[in-house]
Amino acid sequence: MWDYSEKVLDHFHHPRNVGTIENPDGVGQVGALACGDALKLAFKLDEKKERIADVKFQTFGCASAIASSSALTEMIKGMTLDEASKVTNADIAKYLDGLPEQKMHCSVMGMEALEAAIANYRTGDTTVRELKDDPLVCTCFNVHESEIVEAVRINHLTTVEQVTNYTKAGGACGKCKGAIQAILDRELGNRAENGAARNAAAAPAAPVPFAELSPAKKVMAVEKVLEAEVRPSLRLDGGDIELVDVQGARIQVRFLGHCAGCMAANLTKNGLVEKKLREALGDDALEVEAI
Repeated sequence: MWDYSEKVLDHFHHPRNVGTIENPDGVGQVGALACGDALKLAFKLDEKKERIADVKFQTFGCASAIASSSALTEMIKGMTLDEASKVTNADIAKYLDGLPEQKMHCSVMGMEALEAAIANYRTGDTTVRELKDDPLVCTCFNVHESEIVEAVRINHLTTVEQVTNYTKAGGACGKCKGAIQAILDRELGNRAENGAARNAAAAPAAPVPFAELSPAKKVMAVEKVLEAEVRPSLRLDGGDIELVDVQGARIQVRFLGHCAGCMAANLTKNGLVEKKLREALGDDALEVEAI
């Protein structure tokens, strides 16, 4: 039995944004039923063609595949395409409070479907890569060199086993493991050469103020504080809290369980929820509204 987080189980049992979109602006499809996993993602932009107004997915796969797809759609709603294009599989896994390493390929599949959908909107093409310039490494799971390189770089992979966990390459007949190791050797060599220079020049990055975060990252930040700092206290008394929306510095929540309709709900909102969010996110301008 895989050790899934509560958020993975929630998105698996209650997936968000499942279905299709009529006349979508961008469509991306990755995987194949023969390989065990397949994902189709479509999005619709707003009237100004600036932000993602709606996004839907259809997937065939395990709990991690469904949860990763559901989480991704929630993350990118309201983003510009430039913002969405920067979402990595590591961001998806972090949003879900982690995935088993053997299931990380599900988050990679979500990232690749998004990349394909954005490429489809921008170019009209249904293919992300030029196959003649991107050798097929794993014929069993149709994994190309660029996919392995991207997984290695984003997730700092160092072994063939990790590459298999993240991309499935090498997970069947194993004939491609030598080619995977060669890619790893090359990438690790480049990493070692560039590491010293980067470390010498790098300075600790200042945290991005909450007010400057994208809408999706604001939601992620608030949800993280609620899960770690607020829900444990509420659940002790049979209550709970649900994040409804984040609009600038205003955070809308809904009290659940024994907290719903409680006479002390306003005290809880101000003395616990708002206080914890302001402290954790470093923004005294945050206001919590219970709806």
